This record gives sequence, structure tokens and C-alpha cells, in this order.
Amino acid sequence: MSTTTSERPVAAAAAARPARPAKVRPRGESGPLAKTLSHGVLILASLIALFPVAWILYISLGPDKTDYLHPGGILDKLTLSNYQHVLNDTDFGTWFGNAFLVSGITTVFGVMLAATTGYAVSRMRFPGHRPLMWSLLVTQMFPIAVLIVPMYTMLSELGLLDSYSGLILVYTTTTVPYCAWLLKGYFDTIPVEIDEAGRVDGLSPFGTFWRLVLPLARPGLAVAAFYSFLTYWAEVPFASTFMLSSDKYTLAVGLQTFVSEHDAQWNLMAATAVLIAIPSAAFFYLVQRHLVTGLTAGASKS
Repeated sequence: MSTTTSERPVAAAAAARPARPAKVRPRGESGPLAKTLSHGVLILASLIALFPVAWILYISLGPDKTDYLHPGGILDKLTLSNYQHVLNDTDFGTWFGNAFLVSGITTVFGVMLAATTGYAVSRMRFPGHRPLMWSLLVTQMFPIAVLIVPMYTMLSELGLLDSYSGLILVYTTTTVPYCAWLLKGYFDTIPVEIDEAGRVDGLSPFGTFWRLVLPLARPGLAVAAFYSFLTYWAEVPFASTFMLSSDKYTLAVGLQTFVSEHDAQWNLMAATAVLIAIPSAAFFYLVQRHLVTGLTAGASKS
């Protein structure tokens, strides 16, 4: 009797206890199946993106120029002889120096010119500022094949053909329009009050730009620099057309010397391609922490 009586309050308390609510998935959170599918798609996309790089690296380890036709046999004769030949028996050092000189100067000079242009259009309302930006955008619509002939003629008349300065000038004129639009969108995200504070402190417009705004625009500058360097580090059409002397070849033009009308040394070409990719990967590693911020900051404004 006492046992039954003591169990009733416990049962009543259990009945009165509210049921635990079912777990509600937060808005925007994917379910287990959706997460599995998305991760699978991302892994597949990563493998597809990495496969060409891995394949070139694999082919570069084969000693014969026809090993790419029988890739299975490379495993039995892996060697670094292709890299030794490229580094010791070709003009790779000259190509590397020329490419680094041209792409480095283009990156520094082009990004600074694009930064001043983007800042001026973002902050100043001078007559013709909108047509200026639209004209820069229109220049991006012309394909390289259309630009090569008139640029060749102009460089020839100016005496800049087969010169580093001529190639740097061509590269700068093609990189500034895109970088100016990119940096203009990023400068739009920086509060105008910073410029006003600089003027109150007695800074000139350029002083405000150089000392206050430019340090805040490091992510945008990193993206512009990465785009410029990566584009012209291994650029082929302009360099192969305007650089006529073998001692002024850049990496991409020197790479073409391994392929002729009657012969193709694909193993040396693959090894050179891997060596060309190393500086690009190193530059990406240096600026990667700024890339996401720089690419997304100006996405909502232009």
C-alpha cells in the first residue's frame, strides 16, 4: 500500500513534466544528406582541378620525350634528369630573370596607377569620371588578337620593339583597366570619414590617400597584385610577338623552344612548366590571407 502510494506522486510528476521539444534545425543549415552531397561535389571538383597539375608533374619525371604516350612505364624510371637539363643546359635562368623583371615592374607600376585611378573615381566627382571608368571597361572587351597588330605598329614607330620597356608598357595598359575597377569597388567600402579626418589633420588629398586609405586597402591591393603578376608571369601572345631576341625571351616564350615543327620534347616542356608554376604558388601563399577579403569587399559596389 505504501509502495503504490509513493509511486503515484512520481508518476504524476512525470506526467506533468513538459515533453522535450524536438530539435529544430537552424535556418540556413543543411541536413546530413545535403552536407554529404556538397562535400562530395567539392572533393570531386578539387580532384578535377588538381589532376592537370599532378599529370604535368608526373610526366616531367619521365626521362624520354615520348613517355607521355606510355605513362604507366614512368613509374619504373622516375628521374629528375629533365629538371637538371632545363636548369643547366638551357637559358632558363635568363628566361626567369626576364619574366621576373617584366612581371614585377608591371605589377608594381600597374597596381599603383590603378589604385590612384580607382581612388580618384571613388572619391572625386570631376567632369568625365563616369565616362573614364566606362572607357576602361570597354578596353577589356577587345581580344588580344585584335590588339597585337596596332600595338606592334606603335611600338615599332616608338622604337620600343624588342625591349623590356615596350613590353612593360603593353602589360601595364592591359592590366590597369581591370585593376582600376577592382580597386574602385574596394575604395567604395572604406568610409569617407577617414578622408575627412585626414583633411582636418592637414593632409593633402594625396597624403590622405597614401597614409590613411592605402594601408586600409591592402586586401584589394593584394588581389590586384596577384592578378597582374599571375597574368603576365607566363603571358605568351604579347611576349612572343614583341620580344624578338632570344636573350630577351620570357619564361612562356622560352617554353615554346622545346616544341618545333619536327620535334617536341614534352618531358622538358613539362619540367619547365612545373618550374614556372613554383613562383606563382609562392606568390599566392604570400597574399592568400588577403585574397578572400579583397575579392568580396567590393562585390556589392562598383
